[in-house]
Amino acid sequence: MRRTKEEAEKTRIAILQAAETLFLEKGVANSSLEHIARHAGVTRGAVYWHFANKADLFNAMLNQVRLPPEQLAERMRGCPEHDPLLTLRTVCIDAISNLARDDQKRRIFTILLRRCEFTEELREAEKRHEAFINLFIELCEQQFSSPAIQPRLHNGMSPRLAARAVHGLIVGLFHDWLRDNNLFDPLCDTAPLVDACFRGLIRDWPTPN
Repeated sequence: MRRTKEEAEKTRIAILQAAETLFLEKGVANSSLEHIARHAGVTRGAVYWHFANKADLFNAMLNQVRLPPEQLAERMRGCPEHDPLLTLRTVCIDAISNLARDDQKRRIFTILLRRCEFTEELREAEKRHEAFINLFIELCEQQFSSPAIQPRLHNGMSPRLAARAVHGLIVGLFHDWLRDNNLFDPLCDTAPLVDACFRGLIRDWPTPN
């Protein structure tokens, strides 16, 4: 039984690796489960044994990396006594910097943002993606809405707008670097870019020396 479970897990991993490779090369819409099965060296039935459909497989691939909303929620729970904006800043910097540190994360985010057309068969995955976006904006807005933070916002800047600005920065940096990784250095340039955004939102955001 143990060997059977180990073999099943190896098959599952092989299918995920094949899906990641084909999604990256051909795009999600142009990669069928039959193509993925052949690339993984398994039967189509084996694919369906592990995954209900392409959306289920796509979601399982995404689950291999931690998305910014998950990171932010975990950091806020783990460090309730810390300045929430410093925690948010760290999450934003880590989210971009890790693209350069983690090859799999870079590949998966490239698939999500540049190789994926949310067709009807991926409607469930699209809804999940939208839920993650809304969760990140909601978590950001909660931080900007706190009694200690909201008075520090620039005049005319609401917590909702501030949250949208942070989300727009992160999505823009993700798209830009995945499109052309010569545009900026995620390891050196992300912190100044994030600080520039926060300086435009928070009146007393410190200026680096």
